[in-house]
Amino acid sequence: MALREAIADPQFDGEIGADDLTRLAEQQPAFAKRFVDLHSLYRRTSQRLAMIDDAISADNSTGARLPWEEVRDWFHLSNNYVDSLDRAAERLANSLVDEHSHLTGSAMRQHLLAQHGIMVILERSDRVRKFDTKASALVIDAGQPASGVRFQLAYQIAVMTLGETITQVAADAELRSQAARELLKVGLANYAAGAMLMPYEHFRQAARAERHDVDRLTLLYRASFEQVCHRLSTLQREGSRGVPVFFCRVDMAGNITKRHSATRLQFARFGGACPLWIVHEAVAIPDRVQVQLAETPDGVRYVSMAKGLIKASGGFDRNPRRYAVALGCEVEHASEFVYADGIDLISAGVATEIGASCRICPRTGCDQRAYPPSDQQIEVDLFERGVVPYSMRQNG
Repeated sequence: MALREAIADPQFDGEIGADDLTRLAEQQPAFAKRFVDLHSLYRRTSQRLAMIDDAISADNSTGARLPWEEVRDWFHLSNNYVDSLDRAAERLANSLVDEHSHLTGSAMRQHLLAQHGIMVILERSDRVRKFDTKASALVIDAGQPASGVRFQLAYQIAVMTLGETITQVAADAELRSQAARELLKVGLANYAAGAMLMPYEHFRQAARAERHDVDRLTLLYRASFEQVCHRLSTLQREGSRGVPVFFCRVDMAGNITKRHSATRLQFARFGGACPLWIVHEAVAIPDRVQVQLAETPDGVRYVSMAKGLIKASGGFDRNPRRYAVALGCEVEHASEFVYADGIDLISAGVATEIGASCRICPRTGCDQRAYPPSDQQIEVDLFERGVVPYSMRQNG
């Protein structure tokens, strides 16, 4: 699969037949692996250059990144997968599951008490989770849904049991500030919690069996919709990869607060995402799954699913958090993506033409364009205009 995806990159002209690819992989496995590794290196380098371009076009010419941006980019360039931590979390989870392979909240509470002397207290709190080291008490806000409580239990177990691994990974990361390193530790603990609740191989097989039906997977793993979508984006283990997907979370203002892509789709780091993308409509219509066939400027088509979600605040005096999550794959994997059922994937003109963001999108005829791309000049006619008040011509 990895070789086929690398060969299918739009940078290469023409196609290589499936039989030829099979023979290449079987007769020259070392060459095939090096080709895949080289293509992966090319993609990471291209992504780094895109980050610089985005920074320049957003008037951030120094290239300086805030700590949370460093951490976000670290996960992205790590393919959103941390092998040592993922495997350790999988082993830990397998040691705690019951006879039905379920990791229960009761088992996690018992583990914290027996192994670490930590008492778990569920009560109303203005903190999602707070650990009192002196009293050895973990207070979890009882206003969360059950999936949230389970996640906080798994987070605490990850910190207490896998702390050395988390610290080592953070120490080895190439980050500029101590604040970024501390944020990375939190991100890694969150990662480990998700890996515990949805152990890699068990979850990967279930995702395939359910054709990535997120609602079905939330029931199987007693996880939230967002937790399942996020976990699907981490299935990047060498030799046991999941279907390559992209995942993001978008707030009401269009800010992308989580993102990762194992596909050729890339997200803009600065400015809003493409307004034609279905995820924006999903924010305004919560609890309904929206589906879209989209095509990026390089001609690649994607099946995208998005759902608006509301996180209750637990009180009238605090506004709930509203956002949407999106999950998608390239059309070549549509048979394994339940959301593609019933969609015409191949006809011309049926896909919504989207881009990363207006700053870097080359489409000149888009009626939703907010501003021209940074690499093109505009022409303004006092006596004639289209939907946008200027036309564009390519530099040079």
